[in-house]
Amino acid sequence: MKILYYDCFSGISGDMNLGALLDLGVSSEILTDGLQKLNTGGWKLDISRDQRHGITGTKVTVITDHNDHEHTYGNAHDHDHHHDHEFNHGHNHKHDHQHNHEHRYDHQHEHRNLADIEKIIKGSGLPAPVSDLAMKIFRHIAEAEAAVHDKPLHEIHFHEVGAIDSIVDIVGAAICLNELGADRVYVSEIELGSGMVRCQHGLLPVPAPATARIISGFPVHIGGVDFEATTPTGAAIIAAIAEPLPPSMRMVIRKSGYGIGQKNNPSRPNILRVSLAETAGEAEKGHSARLVECNMDDMNPEMSEYISGRLFAAGAGDVWFTPVIMKKGRPAFTLSVICEEDQLNAVREILFTESTTIGLRVLSFSKETLHREFEEVETRFGKVTVKKSYFNGRLVSVKPEADRCAAIAATMGIPMKNVIREITSLTREES
Repeated sequence: MKILYYDCFSGISGDMNLGALLDLGVSSEILTDGLQKLNTGGWKLDISRDQRHGITGTKVTVITDHNDHEHTYGNAHDHDHHHDHEFNHGHNHKHDHQHNHEHRYDHQHEHRNLADIEKIIKGSGLPAPVSDLAMKIFRHIAEAEAAVHDKPLHEIHFHEVGAIDSIVDIVGAAICLNELGADRVYVSEIELGSGMVRCQHGLLPVPAPATARIISGFPVHIGGVDFEATTPTGAAIIAAIAEPLPPSMRMVIRKSGYGIGQKNNPSRPNILRVSLAETAGEAEKGHSARLVECNMDDMNPEMSEYISGRLFAAGAGDVWFTPVIMKKGRPAFTLSVICEEDQLNAVREILFTESTTIGLRVLSFSKETLHREFEEVETRFGKVTVKKSYFNGRLVSVKPEADRCAAIAATMGIPMKNVIREITSLTREES
């Protein structure tokens, strides 16, 4: 299994993450070509080699029209931290320390909410896995800010100039992560830092409230450095892709990349280390998931298809109904749902509002899955999408898309099982 391991001993920001992934081997051309598809001008990437405490890595700075002036005057050291706090719940001024011309720039430009950013990302032509992951990261930030400020999600805005920074950091992260194609992402204990951070609302304690909410559920450390080590963007990247490293996890590190932070901290190297690794032995086969179940003897069975559809739309991995006999001999059924941790609240809401259950069982378990790849193959019926499943790098299963096979069978007037058999045989021969 291919693993990415985030070692956040000095925290994580959007810039540090891009630097580490480029240092790990992602081509800067792939990153910039992907970002160009966003069709948002006013930014450029400054990619350079730098050192912290003698460790060499890649330093990435997102330079926009509004912070180009700051770099000229030597204020770039705060760039990767202050732009992370551009989310706000109104049309207020930006950071108090910025120059007057930046305030005037603010008044002359629109503000973007989550829907606006989704239009930019979804309309870019980037691959679906990239755009979906980028929006997942953005949602983590927006939902946290909405909760902290007690505002509806649609009222949480980015200043336009801040949004450019964050779009580049977040979409860039999605591009690089998609390129690396890891099966699992794990993270160490995360250093949050200490002190105060200046943002649009004034001074806030470190970790900023949004960061604390986003990173909830992950092991953290506070006070290792005297500044904001983990920003909302950095926290959201981790929350969207990673899970805490299991204590029994064994892995073989193949390569490490170092993302250089903007600050030069004397107490510890301001670096994010990300490693490419593989599982060692049989210690880790799956990842933590949730099984949600409820028993019902009073629900109209005709509702089951609708409820299943809603659960699948919410991201559930599987949904099924099992006939059971409850107390007093009542015929009933058990509704079972498999989902990921971040889908649990949505599943709860659907079950409590759509079904007749008054209680749930929520169980944690290890979900083991084969590595899967999808590819289009040429057949005498035309192109057919085939799912290939691998165990320890060995192809063990080939399955053509069922709906496509059904359509071919109906059109050609041959049994569907023959279509499946022929495409499967052809695909195995190619492999």
